[in-house]
Amino acid sequence: MPLDLTALQVLDAIERKGSFAAAAEELDRVPSAVTYVIRKLEDDLGVLLFDRRGHRALLTEAGHELLDQGRGLLMAADQLERRVRRVASGWEVELRISVDGILRMDRMLVLVDEFLREEPATRLRITNEVLGGTWDALVSGRADLALGTALEARHESDVGEFKSRLLGYFEMVFAVAPGHPLAREEELLTRAQIRLHRAVAVGDTSRSQPPITVGLLRGQDVLTVPTIADKIRAQAAGLGCGYLPLGMITEHVKRGELIVKETADSAPQRRSLHYSWNTEAGGNAMRWFLNRLEHPATGQALLP
Repeated sequence: MPLDLTALQVLDAIERKGSFAAAAEELDRVPSAVTYVIRKLEDDLGVLLFDRRGHRALLTEAGHELLDQGRGLLMAADQLERRVRRVASGWEVELRISVDGILRMDRMLVLVDEFLREEPATRLRITNEVLGGTWDALVSGRADLALGTALEARHESDVGEFKSRLLGYFEMVFAVAPGHPLAREEELLTRAQIRLHRAVAVGDTSRSQPPITVGLLRGQDVLTVPTIADKIRAQAAGLGCGYLPLGMITEHVKRGELIVKETADSAPQRRSLHYSWNTEAGGNAMRWFLNRLEHPATGQALLP
């Protein structure tokens, strides 16, 4: 194979320093060694990389193309070298994080930005899940860390190789569009009244675990949508009713697009979410996120 990183480094140094002699000095080589590398590269490729007709060797069009693409290879090789060194020092190659769709992704990205500023060797793979799907991704091996696991997804805080800790609390309220029949009811809404109207639900993304349903009544008609944002839009459009995170619909309520109704069940409902992780997948990246999540303010910022 005619191309190697050493030849590309020499070519890069010549272009940056302006001459073979200056490149040789930077690379701590004799000028004849630099000349030999370039001539051998030209012979191997069968192209001229420098126009030597003038007092100063200038890159040909082929030389410019090789250098432009070659610098990308040099950068990739440098990143690979640093990544391998970091992995050898305890950084995972990849950390997979499942995030429940109810959490604030904008705040999650702030956390990701802080992590990336550490220049870790670890790549992040973030997936979006709903309800029991967040826990399902963890126990099925699709994720190493799960943010937003619900208590309904399991019966204990620590199960086998998986541990869970409290992320925080948020409030759910029953909301309908102004034109919905339940909007006109003045008394506390009973289960019997709510059951008569279609509910809007977000589909659980579990693959191997039993799916979770929240706030649905037996015998109630259900419209299932893919995300919590779709659920809010559907309820604002009058397509159904149901519980929504208070923090996510504040502006909708202010604009009159949704009306919060009190129910005979204790309302607003206080819900808890946890973060869970596989203790066998621990490395520096996992420890970084767990250290951040130990602070209550981090979890509360992620909640709706």
